[in-house]
Formats: sequence, C-alpha cells, structure tokens
Amino acid sequence: MSRSSSGIVAGLTAAAVAAVGFLAYQASASAPDHLGKKPDTSPSASAPRSPKDKAGPTAVPAQSGKGERVVYSVGDDRVWLVGATGKARRTFKVTPSTVDPVPGTYAVTSRSGTVTGTDGVAIEHVVRFANVDGIAIGFSAATDGSTPKPDPSKKTGGIRESRKDGNAMWEFATISKTVVVVP
Repeated sequence: MSRSSSGIVAGLTAAAVAAVGFLAYQASASAPDHLGKKPDTSPSASAPRSPKDKAGPTAVPAQSGKGERVVYSVGDDRVWLVGATGKARRTFKVTPSTVDPVPGTYAVTSRSGTVTGTDGVAIEHVVRFANVDGIAIGFSAATDGSTPKPDPSKKTGGIRESRKDGNAMWEFATISKTVVVVP
C-alpha cells in the first residue's frame, strides 16, 4: 500500500471512531435514567405473580405502556401483541421459563430462526429481550409443537408458545421492539 493510501485509511478510521464515539455519547445522554441500573430486587428471583387483571384475561394490562409493544404478564402467563392504537392484535397463553424477567421495559435484542433450547429441545422463532444472571430470556416455539412445563431444577429462559403464536411473535417482534413485562 502506498503512503497516501495508508494516510487515507488512517484518516477514515479516525473519523469513523470519532463518529461512533459521538453517537454513543448522544445515545447515553438521551437514555432514560433507569437503564443500566440494577433493579432493586434480585434478578435471579422470580418476579411476583399477581391475580388476573380485573378487566378480563384478554384485556391489555393497565400501566403496560403506550404504542406498539409486546406485553408479557408473568402472573397470568399471557402475552399481548399490542398495535400502535393500544389495542391487542393478538393475545395468547404461554408456558413460562424457570427464570422470570423482572417487571419493566425491555427491547428485543436478538432473534434466531431455529436453534436448540437450553433444555435440548429444537425451537424456532426465538425472540430474546432480557438477560438474568447470564440466562437469555425470550419467547420461542418448539418445532414439534409441544409446550411442556420446564424442569424446575434447571435454569431456563425460554418462554414457550405454540408454533402459531410463535409465528405471530416472529412477525411482530423485530429488533428493538418494546417488550413490557408486568407482574
């Protein structure tokens, strides 16, 4: 490589690093204060479970945010795919994992088409949104259609849904989509 090419590459690299640093600063300056802070409760403890919402089991839970989002109730073992108008496009029951996420607001961080779950089961349409003590928490469907209760002696983060519901989740919950966990 000639000296002028090396200088150009070095200049472009420095500019790129500066741009990334500036964008990171902007993102951190505009992020809510609660992000990055540990919850007051132990994240390895299960989230509290509450009785069914008095408005009915299929009503979107009050205090679950606004706009398009996924709402997951650890107490009702139910998910709502909520449209921009605040009305549920779909709601369905799920089989919870052995490790629950702490109630709060999250975002979809990664997705996988097909993988093997921590329980050894082939799963599809994995939508991950949280991490508790190194355990990835997310929604998934077993490729064989089963939704058995997980082994309570193992720490797993897979919230299982039917394949039909898993397909709907996969289409709805893209990267960065808001996920609200309620008691």
